[in-house]
Amino acid sequence: MTSQRTRNRLIQRLREEGISSEEVLDVMASTPRHLFLDEALAIRAYEDTALPIGYGQTISQPYIVARMTELLVSRARSRARVLEVGAGSGYQTAILARLVEKLYSVERVEPLLIKARQRMRELGIYNVEMRLSNGGFGWPEQAPFDAILCAAAPASVPDELREQLAPGGVLVIPVGSDRQYLTIVTRSEDGTRFDVEKAEPVRFVPLLSGVVR
Repeated sequence: MTSQRTRNRLIQRLREEGISSEEVLDVMASTPRHLFLDEALAIRAYEDTALPIGYGQTISQPYIVARMTELLVSRARSRARVLEVGAGSGYQTAILARLVEKLYSVERVEPLLIKARQRMRELGIYNVEMRLSNGGFGWPEQAPFDAILCAAAPASVPDELREQLAPGGVLVIPVGSDRQYLTIVTRSEDGTRFDVEKAEPVRFVPLLSGVVR
């Protein structure tokens, strides 16, 4: 159930669901999602569904990972400096890291962060810097970012994340409480305006404050 053939079936499903970026699909085909799950759930790793990773968090559905990544890489003017909010198990981190130059990633649950760091080392991914942090605040010391991907849903777009975008930068984020939409926020080239576009309805865990040790 964790073979390359099984992964390829997932990639075919993603194509059928409308994912068209071959570079995103190639990275997902070669990234072992089962390594980011507890052993008991590994058999379900290549189902197109979200799965629990503990602490009330989930590893996102592969379609959503692909869709958010596709939006980011297609809209970002540059991929030199990218921020991920909500590393979770590290699966989305591993996908993004292979498509950008430098990835900064924050996670508020320390046990998940420790595991995600370990998985990056195991996979030989070294262009990622990770830290324990309240995700809604981003990583201001490393800003500005060419792109930001947020894997949890605030009720509205945090001002802190918008302000950490470089001019021309793009933020891909689920937004909403009862009804959530995948949202793309683009900062104008002169930095004075933010254009907001709703992509599609989604369901994410909420973006929470504070850290869990």
